[in-house]
Amino acid sequence: MNATGAAAIRLDQVRKQFGATVAVENLSLEIPAGELVVLIGPSGCGKSTVLRMINRLIEPTSGRMYLGAEEITKSDPVRLRRRIGYVIQNVGLFPHQTVRTNVATVPRLLGWPRSRTTSRVDELLDLVGLDPARFANRYPHELSGGQRQRVGVARALAADPAVVLMDEPFSAVDPIVRGRLQDEFLRLQSTVGKTIVFVTHDVDEAVRLGDRIAVLSEGGRLEQFGTPAELLAKPANDFVADFVGSDRGIKRLAVTPIPQDGLQRLPEAPDYPTVGVDANLHGALAALLEGGTGWVGVRRGDEVIGVLTMDDIYRTLRSGADAR
Repeated sequence: MNATGAAAIRLDQVRKQFGATVAVENLSLEIPAGELVVLIGPSGCGKSTVLRMINRLIEPTSGRMYLGAEEITKSDPVRLRRRIGYVIQNVGLFPHQTVRTNVATVPRLLGWPRSRTTSRVDELLDLVGLDPARFANRYPHELSGGQRQRVGVARALAADPAVVLMDEPFSAVDPIVRGRLQDEFLRLQSTVGKTIVFVTHDVDEAVRLGDRIAVLSEGGRLEQFGTPAELLAKPANDFVADFVGSDRGIKRLAVTPIPQDGLQRLPEAPDYPTVGVDANLHGALAALLEGGTGWVGVRRGDEVIGVLTMDDIYRTLRSGADAR
């Protein structure tokens, strides 16, 4: 993923206490530049508090936070927020401003020339799948929930921030729209390559979107931090295992690539389903079951380089779990 213009985030023993209640207890976490890291955990575990501390909407009680090499706990919070995109669950668009004016909020605050701002707004609306000619002059109440979320993402990216914070941005829309927004967001992130901290309570969403996942328990304690495949293959403890669910073996299919070493030789039968070498085991299994032949061919370009059987898929999942 292209990390141009992105910045790493580091939290060093960050703590937040409200009176006698510890919301986040001495959290240390390193988020690589250009990656999408998901914060997940039960209600009240401090996910949103962590997000708001990063952009200084909430001040940490103690500890240090860094954006790249800069210690942002010592930065001007207003200037900091103008360098960080922020997307929330209910979007927070200004209802009496057009889509164009909403997206242009931060560039205006930064004093961008009008021509540069107009060009940037058009570019971003197009990037999030909203034709500027159709949508730029509409008002939020004239948009669907999914369209408003897209405008919210465009606004967060408007000033080309180093970091984007997203607090359950897709949870207020129906499941079909949510799936489409996730697809669009994955496409968008492959293009812009930002450092993104994404809060969700949905394990499937975390597995689908995250480069890495941080599982938090009550008090903002970090229980495990790793790739989706690592969490699903070998949860660090019973808390993580219970949280990711008993169906984690099924979830692993979607994050486990097809093994290119050890593919079996091509069978003589000419008619069998195939998948590309870049597919995951979920796609391979779906094709295998649909084809009904007992195996699925693996293509590199137009060439079938070998086949997988059901036993091969099972062994790949087992070896991944045993290796961790």
